[in-house]
Amino acid sequence: MLKTVLFGFMTSGYCSLRELEDTCKVNLRFMYLMDRQTPSYRTFGYFINDVLQDSIEQIFYDINQSIFKEEHVDLQHIYIDGSKFEANANKYTWVWKKATEKSRYKLYEKITALLEQINEGLIWSGINVATNTEYVPDYLTEVAAKYAALWQINENSFVHGKGKHKTVQQRQYELLIEYRDKLEEYIEKIDTCGSERNSYSKTDKSATFMRIKKDYMGNDQLLPAYNVQIGVADEYIAVVDVNHYRADMDCFVPLMEEFNSRYGFYPKYPVADAGYESYNNYLFCEQHGMEKYMKFPMFKKETTDAKYHNDPFRSVNFPIDADGVMRCPNGKPFNFLYRKHVHGNQYGRQEEVYQCENCTGCPYADKCKKTDKNRTVRINQELTGMHKEVIENLESIHGALLRMNRSIQAEGTFGIMKNDRWYKRIVRRGINSVRLEVFLVSIGQNLYKYHNKKKRIEEAA
Repeated sequence: MLKTVLFGFMTSGYCSLRELEDTCKVNLRFMYLMDRQTPSYRTFGYFINDVLQDSIEQIFYDINQSIFKEEHVDLQHIYIDGSKFEANANKYTWVWKKATEKSRYKLYEKITALLEQINEGLIWSGINVATNTEYVPDYLTEVAAKYAALWQINENSFVHGKGKHKTVQQRQYELLIEYRDKLEEYIEKIDTCGSERNSYSKTDKSATFMRIKKDYMGNDQLLPAYNVQIGVADEYIAVVDVNHYRADMDCFVPLMEEFNSRYGFYPKYPVADAGYESYNNYLFCEQHGMEKYMKFPMFKKETTDAKYHNDPFRSVNFPIDADGVMRCPNGKPFNFLYRKHVHGNQYGRQEEVYQCENCTGCPYADKCKKTDKNRTVRINQELTGMHKEVIENLESIHGALLRMNRSIQAEGTFGIMKNDRWYKRIVRRGINSVRLEVFLVSIGQNLYKYHNKKKRIEEAA
């Protein structure tokens, strides 16, 4: 069964359960692997979803170890790229975290107003329900139970429908239950998003709404998708990971940790495009002995536009005198104002904010700043030094070869998977099932590449 499934993914890119069943009936190669048996699509589904679910990653890396040992694959050079695959989820089933939080706070106000109305009706009893700025469902449940006991409310006697007149107690009790249920719904939605996402799909809660390059709907709409990351070594997929992060920069560290957990070391030369550049990732490379071969967003302009690179009005080009004071092209000193923490940086990165002493009457004001206020700049010397190191690495002969190979190997692998082998969209739902699917496709891709290499060598011989 395992040989048949892997052979199916090797030949087709993605092989459906029905396709596996049909090929076992008519294709001699599949008939040979199955010893003339023809399992149904349900049998293949049970085998893939239940038997392979927990072991597919180990199978992937075991096959890789065998191929890499025979092919002498260099795992020190890893070419990294990512691609967003549309999830098998409805397009208009989004849940936005910020909108949910806004609705929750509006609900808090409604609950407070309702409790104040209840307190007005309970003046005779001397009971006062405590109000707050925020509430939890358990508190509303407790209030509803005490309210029902005080007024001796029986839900079986509630009236509904046209022509029926609800009592004040029934309306207030029903609103308490309604607000409690709505609050539980909001809490569940926010917990599903977690701290790392701002959206998810109702039909596949693991999928995040992302912007996909190929906008086939033509309206610039976000679509539910997964971010699939691969690390390619000598044209083989050495490591693969599936994330719900929208940005590639957040996927770099998990991919490298996955690589280290499987092969026991970190690659010395991880090569990636500008989408992976961040202070966190550069510092992670330094901590684990990896060279910095990831472009930053302004790399091309820095290296090809001499006017931009040597612009005297850029803060990185401001001269620093013998006393350590930074000065603008007009010779005015910049005074330190404060340090600012960079939002979302897990290593505590800070930026230093400086302001020019006096820009009044400066002859370079039109070129240096866009407002009437004194020029303010933000500087992080450590990140600037990292960018200089990246330029030196990538502008070397070795770096140029690595950049060329990354575009061929990493982007070429996705090109083969999507356009030659027609795997363009996720079929399964749920992060675990999606990982199973992506690993099967990756195994098929590596076996397909291995077979083609062997075939070319035999033809050449």
